[in-house]
Amino acid sequence: MSQSRSLPDPAIAEFRRVRLERRSVPGQTYLLTVATLYRRPVFADDEAARAVCRVHTAQWPWRDSAVLAWVLMPDCWQGLVTLGERDSLSTLMGRFKSLTSRAVEDRHRVNGWLWGRGFEDRALRPDEAPMAAARHLVGTPLRAGLVRRLGDYAYWNTAWLDPGGT
Repeated sequence: MSQSRSLPDPAIAEFRRVRLERRSVPGQTYLLTVATLYRRPVFADDEAARAVCRVHTAQWPWRDSAVLAWVLMPDCWQGLVTLGERDSLSTLMGRFKSLTSRAVEDRHRVNGWLWGRGFEDRALRPDEAPMAAARHLVGTPLRAGLVRRLGDYAYWNTAWLDPGGT
C-alpha cells in the first residue's frame, strides 16, 4: 500500500525555512537564554550565583565574542552577546554551560547536570539598539519582583556601565 505525501502546511514550511537560515553569524548580536535543569532556582543560593559570575566575568571563556549585557536570574542566565569569528553560538554556549556547571557545587546539579538542554537565541534586528536591548535585559529582576531597585540585585552587568561611576 503506497502512502501519499501531502504538501507541508505553509506555516511549517516557513518555520523550517527560518530554522535552516538560522546560523551563527560573526558580528551579529544575539539575546541568549539558558535555563537551569527543570527550571530549579539554583541561583537563589548566593554561593552558586557567585561561582557562575566568577566564570562569566573572565574573558577567556568568551574568546573573541563580546558580552554586552547579562543577568543571572534564580533559574536562568540571559545575555546580550556579539558573536566573534572563532566560535558558533552552540560552541560558545556549550563552553559557558560546561565551565559554569563545574564551578558550582555538586549539590546544585542533578546527575551532574546544572543546565537544561540547549539554549534560546534571538538575533537583534537591524533596527534594534543594543543598548536598549541591554537595558531591557538587566531590568528583568525588577520586572520579576526580585528587587525594588536594580542596584539591589547583584548578578548583572552591562558593557555601558561607567567603571568610575557610582
